[in-house]
Amino acid sequence: MTDKKLILILKTCIATGIFLILLGIYLHSYNDTIETLGVRGIMISAACVAFGMALSLPTKMYLTFLLVTREAEHHD
Repeated sequence: MTDKKLILILKTCIATGIFLILLGIYLHSYNDTIETLGVRGIMISAACVAFGMALSLPTKMYLTFLLVTREAEHHD
């Protein structure tokens, strides 16, 4: 797999993670249907945030490491 494909996949994971985090916040704060579900609604919105964090944060750290090493190789 080339670096460009890997970077595209990682950026897609970050975007998906951020989308899931925002979806969880929206469901928890602004959606009345989730409120009527009670504990299940809280679990749904929390799961969206948790999966979003799991996708975005480690991917962001790896992508930053990959880009820094790539930039260092180009300067040498």
